[in-house]
Amino acid sequence: MGVKDAVAARFESICRERSITINELACRSGVTPSSVYSMLDPSRRNISIVLIKKLCDGLDLSLHQFFDGAEFDELEQEIQ
Repeated sequence: MGVKDAVAARFESICRERSITINELACRSGVTPSSVYSMLDPSRRNISIVLIKKLCDGLDLSLHQFFDGAEFDELEQEIQ
């Protein structure tokens, strides 16, 4: 799994665990729903650390807590 897929999977997992919709996550985080949906779209994932931080803020998570997910344990090499 690449880092973009891991980030998307982690946000989706947290939202499922907390019964939060993507629109609710966007609202809590002060970003547009289209920004979140774009991040989740496998063909269009361009994820900035600022967006990740805002979404974490909306979930009341630190970046450390977010990146401590199992999704990040065995990432593929990004340099090809």
